[in-house]
Amino acid sequence: MSEKTPTPTDGYTGDVTPGGPSDVRELGPLTVRKCSVGPQDNNCYLLTCTDTKEQLLIDAADDAPRLTRLVGEGSGHLSMIVTSHRHWDHVRALAEMARTTQAATLAGRHDADDIPLLPDRRLAHGDEIVLGRQKLAVLELRGHTPGSVALAWTEPEGGRAHLFVGDCLFPGGVGNTFGDPAAFTRLIDDVEERVFAAYGDDTWIYPGHGKDTTLGAERPQLAEWRARGW
Repeated sequence: MSEKTPTPTDGYTGDVTPGGPSDVRELGPLTVRKCSVGPQDNNCYLLTCTDTKEQLLIDAADDAPRLTRLVGEGSGHLSMIVTSHRHWDHVRALAEMARTTQAATLAGRHDADDIPLLPDRRLAHGDEIVLGRQKLAVLELRGHTPGSVALAWTEPEGGRAHLFVGDCLFPGGVGNTFGDPAAFTRLIDDVEERVFAAYGDDTWIYPGHGKDTTLGAERPQLAEWRARGW
């Protein structure tokens, strides 16, 4: 994390290694478990509704046995698997996890046809996912891929927001747009309008690889990101 990123008081750091132990964040009505899998150090997140124990997995990226253990750590029923975007390193365990858990699969509408397992539900900007007694907002953040999606959950009574952003936002910049200026403009526009303009500086960002950050740590760099074009 950036040195400007505040350290949570709950002991969570978000620092995980491929195949290593999960980091756990208890947020009252929602528990977040983060682990890393595979040679690309992909972050996978298990969200558990505290009241109902219903669970949602973000990115069945690789290493189905490790993800199965992650689901078991939550001690609940896995009802949904959300794929943040279509890239191969985020979907390698999707078919196996869907088959063994019978969880419904969800993905962004514009990436859906390019995912090896066609999703049961196609997500659009402004959609809502109900997880037990909790609700998550769907944000389309286009540019890294045409159908990349993020999920946003806000603590009760106007508390901190938590965004699971796939490969669209990292400490120090937006996701890779592979030298395509139009894709970069689309992504930086969506990130500015749908993330930075909509959520406060204490919003926690959970990316698809590497360390977490907050909007407050990244906001001062927005103009620099746009000017450099990546």
